Amino acid sequence: MVGWELGWGESPSSPYQVRGRLPSSPIKGEEGRGKREEGKETLTPTLSQDGRGGRLEGRATTRVAPTGCVVGWIILMMAGWEWIKKVEEIGRLREEIQPIVWESGRLGLLDQTRLPAEEVVVKSSDYREVIESIRLMRVRGAPAIGVTGAYAMVLAAREVAEGGEDSFLTRLRKAAEEIKAARPTAINLAWAVNRLMKLAEDVREPSAACERLLEEAKEIQRRDVEANRQIGLHGASLLRGRQGVLTHCNTGALATAGYGTALGVIRAAWESGDRFDVFHTETRPFLQGARLTAWELVKLGIPATMVVDSAAGLMLRQGSVGCVVVGADRIAANGDTANKIGTYGLAVLARENGAPFYVAAPTSTVDLGVGSGEEIPIEERDVAEVEELGGVRTAAEGIGIRNPAFDVTPNEYVDAIITEVGVVRAPYVENLRAAVERGQGGG
Repeated sequence: MVGWELGWGESPSSPYQVRGRLPSSPIKGEEGRGKREEGKETLTPTLSQDGRGGRLEGRATTRVAPTGCVVGWIILMMAGWEWIKKVEEIGRLREEIQPIVWESGRLGLLDQTRLPAEEVVVKSSDYREVIESIRLMRVRGAPAIGVTGAYAMVLAAREVAEGGEDSFLTRLRKAAEEIKAARPTAINLAWAVNRLMKLAEDVREPSAACERLLEEAKEIQRRDVEANRQIGLHGASLLRGRQGVLTHCNTGALATAGYGTALGVIRAAWESGDRFDVFHTETRPFLQGARLTAWELVKLGIPATMVVDSAAGLMLRQGSVGCVVVGADRIAANGDTANKIGTYGLAVLARENGAPFYVAAPTSTVDLGVGSGEEIPIEERDVAEVEELGGVRTAAEGIGIRNPAFDVTPNEYVDAIITEVGVVRAPYVENLRAAVERGQGGG
């Protein structure tokens, strides 16, 4: 007799319908373990992975009678084949999103302005092209912009190195200022560019500096993914027991080097077996939620519901949303947080309705040189993003328009800041400084 005990839920097409803990990284393969007990043979297929924790296990058990060995094993093999097909399906669904790829001396960026309609990679070998991609939001999200800025510095260094050692640092400093000016609010961009500029100044010799800058850019990318996974692990426990969680803008793999910050927290909670309703805003006017967050959640197989930005208050009031988790583009030393426009309003609504408001960001997003949010520059973008939709004008001719890309949430509305070194709570001045010293923001 054969009993197949792998617990598939209602929809096998989603890896998150499986009962039990799921792996936190792409599935690498499968292996079988067998053990024999008296009168019983048990085979436990196990999804193996890269050691980051979490397993998905199923058991095919057969009680072997002396006269039924052959039939039993045939049935077992058939069940195993069905299981392998399920494994392959999960592997396809769990393929990691890679928004930034360095290959053969060129930087490849997944063009986020083309999503979700098509997946197009823009390849650049000129740092000015990378600056344009940042400005046009082909790549966006503070951590992703930081990693992209680091690779832009590599391309700039390779170009100016051809002029010789005398002008190398002078020309590289000029390029660094151009890169940092691409988007002024997100501190990760300046953080990464300044880090590579200092490294170039320490090395000085052009060819050696180019090699070291490339190594450092790759390290920044690697550490960002690692930090995001840690943010997810630290933040997942804060979502436990919630009926619904709301997020704003896009804070997943697309906004980082991989895995994500606030969306990574939601993902990590689902991977640990927690189940709750996921809501996200459409995020006017650039529709990062509708175009990007929705795309990522579908890719991940996490059921979610999109709402218009102005519906958040109703969802909180009705109790559909039990907490809010967002990302950040810059966090001041006192915990004031600059993030996508509309975040401040969400924080106020969350407080009014007794729902916790969490910020998820790596320590590289913390700017200890800025005392409060009042000092954070707020980028104003092209009004065409507001007056047009899909290239068609929707606003009346002659109306004045402003398009601030960010707002600042005062620290008193922030219940906790989730970083790669742990969950930081008030008093933020002391605790954020300690977190930065421990995390990648201080290294």
